[in-house]
Amino acid sequence: MSDNRYHFITHWRVEGTVEEVVAILDDATDLPRWWPAVYLRSTRLQDGDENHVGEVIDLYTKGLLPYTLRWKFRISEADPGKRIVIRADGDFVGFGIWTFQQDGDWVDIEYEWDIAAEKPLLKSLSVILRPFFAANHRWAMEMGLTSLKLEMARRRAVTPEARALIPPPPPPTTTSLAPYLVAGVVMVGLIAVLFSLLARRNTHRRD
Repeated sequence: MSDNRYHFITHWRVEGTVEEVVAILDDATDLPRWWPAVYLRSTRLQDGDENHVGEVIDLYTKGLLPYTLRWKFRISEADPGKRIVIRADGDFVGFGIWTFQQDGDWVDIEYEWDIAAEKPLLKSLSVILRPFFAANHRWAMEMGLTSLKLEMARRRAVTPEARALIPPPPPPTTTSLAPYLVAGVVMVGLIAVLFSLLARRNTHRRD
């Protein structure tokens, strides 16, 4: 695997039906509303057939870390209620596969994401920051699971009052580097203090 290539498999399990889950995922332009932690903007560039095959979606996204991504996906395959395959291009190049399986009152969802990171920042720094980029993806998918459960609850709510009690989905994190720079300075300071204490301890031992 090249330094900028990533392969993730995420498993979600939610109470409900495949039909409920697919109904939420069906409209990719609605992603910024119910999964706003990741999807900042989503625009349909091309319509697909009755199963959305051929549909092209333009995306502006982010994760926990303060960088954004611009990419598109095209739905290349769809087996209604069972499997959706997308082909990504832009800052990400590769494919994603959603699969759905009903298990009694629960739905097992798997998402396979096999891509090369082509954004210059990710591509050039993958060799040293791969664990952080991987953690960024895991965080994004955790926000997706939380947001999906909330959206399912909203759609099941039978009254406006019940719907109003459901909390909003997790919002996006900041794109500013300031909090990370502050955290870095604090971390460096703590490390410096630790080394200073250790040096003093060793000095006292020698004395």
